[in-house]
Amino acid sequence: MSRRLALPALAVATTAVVLLAAARTPRADAALARAAVPCDEGNAGLTLPPGFCATVFADKLGTSRHLTVAPNGDVYVNVQAGRGGGESQMGIGRDGGLVRLKDTKGDGHADVIEKVAEANGTEVAFANGFVYVTNRNHVVRFPYAGDKVDGTRPDTVVMNMPVGGHSAYNFVVDGKTLYLNVGSRTNSCQEKDRQNKSMGMDPCVELETRAGVWQFDATRSHQTQADGQRFATGIRNGVSLAWNPNDRSLYLTQHGRDQLAQNWGFTPEQSAEWPAEELFHVTKGDDFGWPYCFYNPDEKHKVLAPEYGGDGKQVGRCADKKAPVFAFPGHWAPNAMLFYTGSQFPPRYRSGAFVAFHGSWNRAPLPQGGFLVVFLPMKGDKAAGAEFDNFAVGFAGEGGTPTKDGLHRPTGLAQGTDGSMYVSDDNGGRIYKISYKGK
Repeated sequence: MSRRLALPALAVATTAVVLLAAARTPRADAALARAAVPCDEGNAGLTLPPGFCATVFADKLGTSRHLTVAPNGDVYVNVQAGRGGGESQMGIGRDGGLVRLKDTKGDGHADVIEKVAEANGTEVAFANGFVYVTNRNHVVRFPYAGDKVDGTRPDTVVMNMPVGGHSAYNFVVDGKTLYLNVGSRTNSCQEKDRQNKSMGMDPCVELETRAGVWQFDATRSHQTQADGQRFATGIRNGVSLAWNPNDRSLYLTQHGRDQLAQNWGFTPEQSAEWPAEELFHVTKGDDFGWPYCFYNPDEKHKVLAPEYGGDGKQVGRCADKKAPVFAFPGHWAPNAMLFYTGSQFPPRYRSGAFVAFHGSWNRAPLPQGGFLVVFLPMKGDKAAGAEFDNFAVGFAGEGGTPTKDGLHRPTGLAQGTDGSMYVSDDNGGRIYKISYKGK
């Protein structure tokens, strides 16, 4: 009788592991990862490039402004109080707060939603063992340890910034430096704001405390504006302030000025398209020209504002103001920017910028525009060409025409630990998760 020699169980298991490991390749690993990507039917109402899909990660949170992702993959959103944003949950929409979202099932939907700290504003970011948030006209931080935010121990980093006007107070933290967007109080520094033929103040005294980026020590407490330094000026409102890890420098897209037709007699069509929304590469000492200048997309350069004697073509004092990296369509309202560094998306997305546009209110008689996320390829600190890609559209509903019901307005962008991208919406209170599953 012949006898077969039985292998010990451990040897069998080890052999199986070896065989499995031998069968795995980078391509096989990528295929397995793509197979696990969750997708909602209809991609949550969005139209995306081939190979991408989306889920509604969370909904009806209130006015969901910017968001960020913790080292453990949890998503944190700064919800602003009292501005709508869906039917809201747990009173978050009414009172605002720092909200934690967690997907414990891996299905692309948050099943843990909890308010973890007091906040009421736009920005949120992890740095230096803390989560930093905007709370009205202050920047506050809370300790983060053991995958938890200690909302009982607030530390005010910057306080009592100017109120009124453009006051998102979004920021970027790079190591020990905090860069803060301080938006303008007015539309164009007129003697009488937004009034017909009111001339601009010259010099514009707002520039002493507003309309620029200020630099603070991210590790100090109870700083006022006097403790900071003006890093750059002439920026009407840069809600999309972002750090580019590729060249380790600061970028933002500006909300351009309004009412060229209403106040100064330009044609409605010119006022709808002018000025372009400018993408800036921001370095210390830069001056981008507000309120004296605006970017005329027809002339393809900055021109003198009518409040200071301009006619839409005259350059004047604008000749020495820093030019933009790129010019997007007028009044689209860029609210967030993200330089992608993950490996889930195809390689072309690792050298450019995603920009979330909140959407316009003042492009009549032309159709309102924006309400989308675009991708701008870049080469170094320059745009790689004259075009951008419409990456995610459909936030404004059927046909792209915004209506009160069903309108979602992209506001924040964040990269997930798995390489996906999250998009917040402050009109419906929705958070989208966009992933790449492969073609």
